[in-house]
Amino acid sequence: MIAVSITVWLIGVISICLLFALTNGLHDASSVVATFICSGAASPRQAIMLASAFGMAGAVFGGNAVADTISKLIDLPPNAVLLPILLAAILGAVLWNLLTWKLGMPSSSTHALAGGIIGAVIVSSGYRHVRWGWSALVSGNHQLTGIALVVAALVFSPLLGFGAAFLLGKISKVLFRNAKFELNKGLNRFQWVIAGFLSYSHGANDTQKIIGILTLALAASGGTAIHTAPLWVRVSGGLVMFIGTMLGGWTIMKTIGMGIYEIHPVHSVNSQLASFGSILFATAVGAPVSTTHVVVGSVMGVGAADRYKIVHWKIVKEIVTAWVITIPASAAVAAVIFTVFHFLFKMV
Repeated sequence: MIAVSITVWLIGVISICLLFALTNGLHDASSVVATFICSGAASPRQAIMLASAFGMAGAVFGGNAVADTISKLIDLPPNAVLLPILLAAILGAVLWNLLTWKLGMPSSSTHALAGGIIGAVIVSSGYRHVRWGWSALVSGNHQLTGIALVVAALVFSPLLGFGAAFLLGKISKVLFRNAKFELNKGLNRFQWVIAGFLSYSHGANDTQKIIGILTLALAASGGTAIHTAPLWVRVSGGLVMFIGTMLGGWTIMKTIGMGIYEIHPVHSVNSQLASFGSILFATAVGAPVSTTHVVVGSVMGVGAADRYKIVHWKIVKEIVTAWVITIPASAAVAAVIFTVFHFLFKMV
């Protein structure tokens, strides 16, 4: 059995966390710009540059609510034994992200991370050390916390995106029923503003998940709790997600931008508005949502509002199937990884 120092475990967690941020950029940032590009409002290079810059700003200035939620999913003291658990959890999420990215499937990095945490904690310490949140939910205050909050966000955030986009789509059909083709020029210019806001909200919500894990890792390496993430953690997470966005998940962009419904400028505007509002609300209440889920839900919403029968529901079914299996699949991968760690390395 090989002895590994606390420093080595910490370096491993930080490195894999940053790799996770990179795959998150490939996944969710691809969703941010998919309709922006496919509607003809911007070239891929222009859209990626915009999303990268505003996503970086969201990472640095987006607050701490979501990071607090992620850091409280585990009911374990901040000691060195926590580091291998975190490393296994984040590795499980990264491997699932890479697989779904390779397949062009718009999966959720958020729920891959939650699944990784569940699997690594259960196999290492037992299910009681996962903060499920069910007891708080059924108690008198009906408060959503822990995994219950993550699952609720998984279910309701795409529904919220769908509902808001559907409503905006119906309103647009009335307002623009006699509009001329030249309206598309104004809508495309407006998309630059909305895409910037959507990218900011994406950076604010998604980067905080990495910040939450890194805060736990730093606390574990020092043996004391850390209540606020250092600035370098925010900047590092945002910068790596910036790079992931720049690389671009082109297959995922095509799936969302062209595989579900034929996107025109008015559809893209409505989808982006619905997605921005949904993610902004989730970030404010500390709910770690998936930008991909919300955007896919909003694209479904604008398509259903316009011509329900033309939406490619078979593609939607495949996407939803990937959503459902993400948490258990990444949990299983993380559990296997921690088991390998247990046999190969001496736990610190």
